[in-house]
Amino acid sequence: MIRKATLIPELKVLDFKSSLDFYTRLAGFDVLYDRPEEDFAMLGLNGACLMIEGLTEKSRTWNVGKLERPFGRGMHFQIEVANVQSLYNNFKQAGHPIFFEMEEKWYRASDKEVGNKQFLVQDPDGYLLRFFQDLGSRPIK
Repeated sequence: MIRKATLIPELKVLDFKSSLDFYTRLAGFDVLYDRPEEDFAMLGLNGACLMIEGLTEKSRTWNVGKLERPFGRGMHFQIEVANVQSLYNNFKQAGHPIFFEMEEKWYRASDKEVGNKQFLVQDPDGYLLRFFQDLGSRPIK
């Protein structure tokens, strides 16, 4: 059964097969469904969903400007995972560059702090992904 997210970004990619490999083999996403004839896949990981679509003559695009690598400049996608250390190790073992190394970071949220163990990587087109594991909350120090 496909879980329906309320926000699903669609990422245009230059090499569909390379991107699909990145998201499934390295990042751990499942293919929820695909249309290989259109270079399209809906992907899911722990309730997070995203779509990838190859930039080909087959794709519909709503470009608002010239697409240049790295794609997605100015934003990143934060994705919660159950075991961020295992995912981090997967990227390291595959020799994939880490954009921002693993850290434990606490953020103020109203009257408490919430913690993340997190790292960032770029996909083959330069989209920035921040994978994190929730560390819970604590009183503000």
